[in-house]
Amino acid sequence: MSMLGIILIKRIFYSLIIVTLVTSSTCAIEYRYTKDGFKYAYHYHNESSYQHAWCSEHNGVEEYVNSDYTRVDCLTDVHAVEFDFANKWAESIGQAEHYAKMTGKKGMVVLILENPEAEMIYFNRIKELAKIHSFDVEYVTPEILHIVNGKCEYADCKCHRNKAFSFIRKLFTKRYN
Repeated sequence: MSMLGIILIKRIFYSLIIVTLVTSSTCAIEYRYTKDGFKYAYHYHNESSYQHAWCSEHNGVEEYVNSDYTRVDCLTDVHAVEFDFANKWAESIGQAEHYAKMTGKKGMVVLILENPEAEMIYFNRIKELAKIHSFDVEYVTPEILHIVNGKCEYADCKCHRNKAFSFIRKLFTKRYN
């Protein structure tokens, strides 16, 4: 086999490894599409359900309104906390830092890992940046929601939406409006 053939095989092999690594790290998020073809990340429970659970455990104030009308997801005695799902790891940092500036508390990101084994890569990214930029970070998993039969304890969570009722509502809305 020629040197060019060996180089080509190595490139293909390395490309396959890279594709496998990238695919395995990004497939942790379930993506769906709207009727218009827009792609979005689907989550089984609302961000606010995780926020309720964590904030109540830490005696925090939910949806604290800053003087610039931005809302801190949870304000504790020590932290201004931003919650976000793993796929939104990067934007959560900016929000936490802004909330820290507005409140005088230490910024914190609580990353929601619905599939911790596959999504830990996002937490590790934030953890490294937290060391450099002096904010705190931790993660929560669906365990914090105390899920029973696929439903959490927070009535306003989308896991409690009755799918049969929403189907009938859609039919009614299309037919009579």
